[in-house]
Amino acid sequence: MSSFGDFQRRMPEASRDLRRPVSVWQKWHIDLPLLLGVMIITIYGLVVLYSASGENLHYVRRQSVFIGLAYCVMFTVAQIRLHTLEYWAPWIYSGGVILLILVLVMGVGAKGAQRWLSLGGFRFQPAEILKLAVPVMVAAYLSRRLLPPGLKHVFFSLALIGVPTLLIMKQPDLGTALLIAASGLLVMFFAGLRWSYIVSALAILAASAWPIWMFVLHGYQRQRILTMLNPEADKLGAGWNIIQSKTAIGSGGVYGKGWLNGTQSQLDFLPESHTDFIIAVLAEEFGLVGVLMLLALYVWVIFCGLRIAVMAQNTFGRLLAGSITFTFFIYVFVNIGMVSGLLPVVGVPLPLVSHGGTSIVTLMMGFGLLMAISTERRRVSIG
Repeated sequence: MSSFGDFQRRMPEASRDLRRPVSVWQKWHIDLPLLLGVMIITIYGLVVLYSASGENLHYVRRQSVFIGLAYCVMFTVAQIRLHTLEYWAPWIYSGGVILLILVLVMGVGAKGAQRWLSLGGFRFQPAEILKLAVPVMVAAYLSRRLLPPGLKHVFFSLALIGVPTLLIMKQPDLGTALLIAASGLLVMFFAGLRWSYIVSALAILAASAWPIWMFVLHGYQRQRILTMLNPEADKLGAGWNIIQSKTAIGSGGVYGKGWLNGTQSQLDFLPESHTDFIIAVLAEEFGLVGVLMLLALYVWVIFCGLRIAVMAQNTFGRLLAGSITFTFFIYVFVNIGMVSGLLPVVGVPLPLVSHGGTSIVTLMMGFGLLMAISTERRRVSIG
């Protein structure tokens, strides 16, 4: 007859986990390393925003409300089970596409773009929903197929990505459209997309560059690319933002001019200093050291996301976590690239730092999904 010790050694790992004490973080399905990284960035962002807004507490209070709401959304999304999210993926995706169609029919316009819907005085941008709906849908679709995906599944995935991308380009909002397309394509890449498909797609894209330039891009979009290549051609017009941004970044030096002492932002030389160009304010006032501190925090969040992707319980979780993490990296890369003049200005805010409500709520929702994926193993273990 087996002893109790022999029985305990044969007991399944999940059953032994039931005997372990459950921390408050496990109980609420919160990934603590990721949460700490996000919290430090948001606090850092509020400090920079106060200066970037001209010491205007209105923006800081408003952003604080958005951040509080975003944390509530993140903690709520973290409670979602992956199989529930996978089941609802088609409905979430379809609802987002319908909202994009409504934007084109009855959306609210501003500065020549029609990107918002207004409900009872509350205005929101449905394209933000697709930043998560697209990778969730593509991940749900591919996770149920044999990987790497065959040509038929590749074309269907591209259709899932292409429909919202084209609808958003019609608004027009090229920056958001490209980010959403990237989030879906990253899912396909992590699903093991064959290199022959990738090389063929790049060849087709290169061959289509001239028709895209002539017939797809709007005039102002072409102007942004030309401005990136030579901002000094129109110093007081299209090149003004980039020139002032690079001036602010360079004048900060290693240690910066000190908090609230930046000249480009405080004297209103730098447009959109509290939104898209906020990192120029950070560089001017905190210098290279301040920028590297922020980049280190971003690297930490990205590392946490990659760790979650590697340790995910199933294919759906791995694909989704990888896409969310690398999309976050693209947000950071594109914003810093456009502010420093290495990329065209496409209106991408600096994640968790730039002023904006819808964008930070969407980002936090993505972090909530990462936490849901991270704690899926614990759900199985502790029931």
